[in-house]
Amino acid sequence: MILSVLGIILFACKDAETDPVLGLTAKGSVTANTQALVLTETTANTNVVTFTWVNPVFSANIAEKSYLEFGKKGTNFSPSQLYLLPQGVNTVSLTHLEMNNLVAALGLTPDQIGQVEVRLLSELNSVNTYYSDAITLSVTPYAPNPDLIYPKINVPGGYAGAAGYADWNPANTFNLYSPSSDGKYRGFIYVTNPNSEYKFTINQDWAGDKGDNGSFTGILVEDGESNIPAALAGTYYIKVDWTGNTYNSTIANFGIIGDATPGGWGSDTDFVYNPSTKNWEIASIALSTGGIFKFRANDDWQMKFQPASADQTLTSGTGVKTFLNAEGTVTGDPSYKIDVAGNYKIVLDLHNSAFYKLTLTKL
Repeated sequence: MILSVLGIILFACKDAETDPVLGLTAKGSVTANTQALVLTETTANTNVVTFTWVNPVFSANIAEKSYLEFGKKGTNFSPSQLYLLPQGVNTVSLTHLEMNNLVAALGLTPDQIGQVEVRLLSELNSVNTYYSDAITLSVTPYAPNPDLIYPKINVPGGYAGAAGYADWNPANTFNLYSPSSDGKYRGFIYVTNPNSEYKFTINQDWAGDKGDNGSFTGILVEDGESNIPAALAGTYYIKVDWTGNTYNSTIANFGIIGDATPGGWGSDTDFVYNPSTKNWEIASIALSTGGIFKFRANDDWQMKFQPASADQTLTSGTGVKTFLNAEGTVTGDPSYKIDVAGNYKIVLDLHNSAFYKLTLTKL
């Protein structure tokens, strides 16, 4: 029994020598060269703030990743946004655009002062994370341009020139955006000529382009791919899972319907695609204040544009964000109405699926 106890003691000592306990000997810290930031889009690429940090010190010399973690004050960094810091330096400057994107993701209201906390996050591995004390910044953001915030892929093809872009040019074509930044993209293209073809690219270049695997059943491949045909002319709603290598394409020709329109609930007035403006438009339609209207696809109710919730009254010349029910962004079954009767031009801007825009202008 004595020999057994001695063996256990010796094993424990050996294990302690080869697996030392990691100790924090000095906390990290972060500072900023200004505490009040007024962000502007006109100076989007100009530096607006410089952060300086001191990494924490541990009892063992180990590698670590460092981030700036941003959170809305009072939320205890839930949710938060991370900015990966470069190694070998202890200072970094962020531009108006970078800061605006960070605080927009946290939900700060444009053109209003908001409070943001920033701290240094040091990550040793998946289970060891250390935080510095937080500093507070006053930030006035601007309304973010969705084209600069959300990831996108491109849809070059032989159809694009007739739609106001350029044929087979990834840098000048329709794009599909990922509103959730999760590798899943969606959006609209317009095809003038039947049997046109297209593919998918990323970073507005041909490197890594993807097409159909030849079965034309919605499977994407990078090597040996086939162009994807658009058999009919019209508007297509396309969804792409870039990492899952799948896609889906659906005809979606939109129109307006409702008892505020001349056709009532029995007849749609269709949008016409305008290659000069790259928007879907109705040049003129009489609308009354005694009814409501909706925007639906294919003379059916499966796909429609609506307000986010309750009925929304539209004012002439004021563009508003509109929502597609097929994307799960609409609560209930709300409709639109106008505040002044008359003839209206209607413009539906579908170029970015993160911000579909509807504008009615009284003629």
